[in-house]
Amino acid sequence: MSIAVPFNVRLLTPDDVNLMESLLTAFGKAFDEVETYGASRPSKAYLERLLGSGHFIALAAMKHGSVIVGLAAYELRKFEQERSEIYIYDLAVAAAHRRQGIATALIRQLQNIAAPRAAYVIFVQADIDDAPAIALYTKMGVRENIAHFGIGVAGRPDV
Repeated sequence: MSIAVPFNVRLLTPDDVNLMESLLTAFGKAFDEVETYGASRPSKAYLERLLGSGHFIALAAMKHGSVIVGLAAYELRKFEQERSEIYIYDLAVAAAHRRQGIATALIRQLQNIAAPRAAYVIFVQADIDDAPAIALYTKMGVRENIAHFGIGVAGRPDV
């Protein structure tokens, strides 16, 4: 029986570009998409701007000072009312650290960040065959069955 090592969750700031790069590497490994998260890595200046933008939220779960993955989300300010929605774009935990409450802790921290931003909901998509993700999100919220469409951009029809 292994004993879970304590972890902490850190909100990344523009001063945390190195941790953001570690988070990108960890996402690539966790999703088995190393090329996607590493081949065209953004510049330091880009990551600093993103982390300081106010609409991007990056949380890193850390053990022994190392990133073991985390969460990336966007605040979407609404136009019909003075409120926001928070969209979880990526959430992953390295295989060796799963089933320790890390994903739940990341979402709980995001809930705490969302409250003072006047967010009324946090939403996330999950692949229909990703049973662990669906179980986690079902535990934390209400499932909605929707259709998701990827629409190509002019001159770039491949989504």
